[in-house]
Amino acid sequence: MRIISYNVNGIRAAIKKGFVEWLQTNPADIICLQETKATKEDVDTTDIEKLGYECYWFSAQKKGYSGVAIFTKIKPDNVVYGTNTEQSDFEGRVIRADFGDISFVNAYFPSGTSGDERQNYKYQWLTEFENYLAALRKKRPQLIVVGDYNIAHEEIDIHDPKGNKKSSGFLPEERSWMSQFLESGWIDTYRHLNPAVVGGYTWWSQRFPSVRLQNKGWRIDYIAITDALSSTLKSASIFPDVKHSDHCPIFVELSLKKGK
Repeated sequence: MRIISYNVNGIRAAIKKGFVEWLQTNPADIICLQETKATKEDVDTTDIEKLGYECYWFSAQKKGYSGVAIFTKIKPDNVVYGTNTEQSDFEGRVIRADFGDISFVNAYFPSGTSGDERQNYKYQWLTEFENYLAALRKKRPQLIVVGDYNIAHEEIDIHDPKGNKKSSGFLPEERSWMSQFLESGWIDTYRHLNPAVVGGYTWWSQRFPSVRLQNKGWRIDYIAITDALSSTLKSASIFPDVKHSDHCPIFVELSLKKGK
């Protein structure tokens, strides 16, 4: 099972930049998107569906904001929209799909870059989301949580750790949350297989176009799996040369089939 997570920073903009043509290369069986900034009615998915993908959307109530989607060539047994948490669901932040015993949770974590109010909401969301996962894990222990976490975990995950020590996304409280999350039985798939790689970034600021050319980025997108799936992990990669967004896709291959 080949899995991609990708913050597209607007699916309509990504399509104009060749997103569908990239899908034609068959990059994965399941593609989880964040920050779609659209409803399913806003996007003509005919060409995507012709490639064998079924499309499931969970959009924000606010137009042109947030939103997540799953494009999959493997038919899910069940799709759950949201977490029954009011503000998170209003902002279209989480969609879940079940494939046999395996559950995918596709999440777009809030950013705190716009100020204290959103940073405080980010901390609230992290607590709510972790509680949601803990409850879900009791029923479905084989979990995969993909998405834009909006957190660079360690100094190796950011090009300028000293200069960004007070920046949202690399604050001590956020990094501490990420540490305890992983210590509670989750595996950061990319770092697990690439423990010493420096420069494996997934996001670059658009304010300064040269930073992507110079690879001055952050690794804030993750595919995490529960310990119960550790033996299935085959490979994990980042695709920085795919450029439909200020993020790039991340990839994991697991040696499992639906129902396993």
